[in-house]
Amino acid sequence: MLKKRELTDCHALYDLMIDPAVFPFVRQKAYSYDEFVFLTKQTIEAEERGELISRTILDEWGNPIGTINLFDIQHHSGFLGTWLGKPYFGKGYNSIAKDSFFDELFFEQNIQTVFMRIRNENVRSKKAAEKLPYCTFANEVRSDIYNQLNQNGKIYDLYQIEKDHYHLHFMRQEQLFAEEAKEA
Repeated sequence: MLKKRELTDCHALYDLMIDPAVFPFVRQKAYSYDEFVFLTKQTIEAEERGELISRTILDEWGNPIGTINLFDIQHHSGFLGTWLGKPYFGKGYNSIAKDSFFDELFFEQNIQTVFMRIRNENVRSKKAAEKLPYCTFANEVRSDIYNQLNQNGKIYDLYQIEKDHYHLHFMRQEQLFAEEAKEA
């Protein structure tokens, strides 16, 4: 479902990213294919330096359909950035990708907090964040970060996922599966 970013995926990802339904919500905007390749190279190098973590989201046949990233890593925290190509909207890929990515971040990479800054007008992303049972609306709880993000007006809402909340959710899911298996 996820793999490390590779230059071989650039054509497919660029074609998906430039769709008007996707492009406004992509953090690393590229206005040409060559620029996209350049940004992908920079992303791979930044990951090698520990500045971010970036993965390509794949469909069930191994085709690239989007990216999921943790940007601005500092103090075991970072900002989530994810996008899917329009043909894959509403098909559950985002949720599956996030679960897989969070497993890696929290259990393999020693990340403690994942922040999500979501533009006020991005209703699709806000609804997706609010569906996550381990996600907290953080405008007030983390007002320092919220105010920093919105220095030029209220553009973003802030959400956070703490490792402990995610881990508790993960343990509850395992317990539910175990109980269902006993009843079967």
